[in-house]
Amino acid sequence: MVERPYWIERIHTAWKKRPIVWLAGVRRAGKTTLARMIHEAVYLNCDLPSVLHRLEDPEMFYRSLPKRAIVVFDEAHRLADPARILKIGADAFPLLRLLATGSSTLSATRKFRDTLTGRKAILLLPPILWPECEVEFEVRDLNRRLLHGGLPEPLLANESDPSFYAEWLDSFYARDIQELFGIRERTGFLNLLRLMLRQSGGLVDYSALSRECDLSRATVKSHLEAMTVACALIPIPPFHGGGRRELVRRPKVYAFDTGFVAYAR
Repeated sequence: MVERPYWIERIHTAWKKRPIVWLAGVRRAGKTTLARMIHEAVYLNCDLPSVLHRLEDPEMFYRSLPKRAIVVFDEAHRLADPARILKIGADAFPLLRLLATGSSTLSATRKFRDTLTGRKAILLLPPILWPECEVEFEVRDLNRRLLHGGLPEPLLANESDPSFYAEWLDSFYARDIQELFGIRERTGFLNLLRLMLRQSGGLVDYSALSRECDLSRATVKSHLEAMTVACALIPIPPFHGGGRRELVRRPKVYAFDTGFVAYAR
């Protein structure tokens, strides 16, 4: 397990301001591994039925813990009402420190009826940063970082494996997009995502994307919004000159990771 002291420090710094830290990031970015590095934390895998049963009475669960416990809710969006469980912990047990992980930002999913305003800090875990590559991961070949990408598994692999990226895209749709956003158009969604990966860094043309993917403009916009919320795309808003005149009307969109750009191209 590669230690990641920079991110551990970021989490502890966020806890000094808010009782809840939401660690967001794409699938297989290392959120679970990072969460397990927090010493003496009560770790809960929210995919497990036993954990769901344990959290049926949140107040009783919290009372069973030490007053200053650190609780990790890994894959928190698997819970039926994650915001309620986190809110009870933050309000009724103020000495607790809570870490929740998930693939999209906190207020984006349909399950979050309460955005936990004033109680949470959102921390986005990106693909591995270059300083981490050189020091913690001991990868000093920039070409390898660019072509393999910054997710831990492909970065540490000796050769780029196309099956990893294909499997990731399928899992991203099934586990994040379909489940959290209710999007059912698998083929159209994945075609659009692959197209956005190939065109990373380009201007967004909704009409052209609509024609190429055989989707309506409204569907293209909603799909791109879901991809952005799920951290797969990073939009750069249009540039305004002098605060008055918009020089470029269309936004640019970048893919979250160079390895997927290389795979799609």
